[in-house]
Amino acid sequence: MTLKRHHKIIIGSFGSIVIIFIIVSSFFIYGIFVKQNINYNLLNQKITNLQTDTQSKLNELTGNLLQTEVELNSLGSQMGSLDKEIDLLKASAGEDFSGIIEDVIKSVVTIRTDISQGTGFIINSEGYIVTNYHIMENVRSAGIYTYDGEMHQVNLIGYNLNFDVALLKISGDYDSLNLADSDNIQIGEKVIAIGNPLGLQFSVTQGIVSNIHQIGPTGLESYIQTDAALNPGNSGGPLINKKGKVIGINNFKIKETEGMGFALESNYIKDTVNEISQQTLNQSLIK
Repeated sequence: MTLKRHHKIIIGSFGSIVIIFIIVSSFFIYGIFVKQNINYNLLNQKITNLQTDTQSKLNELTGNLLQTEVELNSLGSQMGSLDKEIDLLKASAGEDFSGIIEDVIKSVVTIRTDISQGTGFIINSEGYIVTNYHIMENVRSAGIYTYDGEMHQVNLIGYNLNFDVALLKISGDYDSLNLADSDNIQIGEKVIAIGNPLGLQFSVTQGIVSNIHQIGPTGLESYIQTDAALNPGNSGGPLINKKGKVIGINNFKIKETEGMGFALESNYIKDTVNEISQQTLNQSLIK
């Protein structure tokens, strides 16, 4: 059957519409594809940038940790010569302390972190150590060196911000130091401070008790004033009397002055450590 003219027009128009629809749809689909492709490329670029940035930060952190490990190992090798230095320390401390340094120093430890260094001392044979909290604050890595030159991994058991005291733990059995009754401290009595000032491990300085029951950052009369030299690295170390007992933990000095160091009194150390250990370990470490 022959199509009439108007039928041909209708069919032609419909075909044109279909063709136009197909063309428009193709452009629309192509536009969506292009947009998705652009978004995909942008997303890939962001992921690549993020991976690069993350890897860079990981490399930096790894480098810092490796550098800290190298420094810790270096410090450990330096400590191997401590036996040779004992005689010099005993001689420099004088007759009052030459007989006790060799025993006391075995319970003093060096603390090295990725931020700074300091000192601590063992207060319990199971490896519990007292130091200043500011030495451990915000650190990412830390190691403790004992007198024998061994490096130990350390756990932070707890701390008291008010008195700047931290309780640490290393594995093993050790000789510990005993705390004196700080109520019996006498002004003028001789003392020694043991620490690691400016990286000079296990240095000993001698002085006297200049004053007692001094007001510290807490507002309490809880600090001993001493003229025994204290420098960066001495923080956390023990202040020792002639009986070889700890009368204080070396904490700070007045800047731009000489002979004005301060140590938290031993009775406050005892109460603070036992408070921390009761909260974390359900026991008192110091009797």
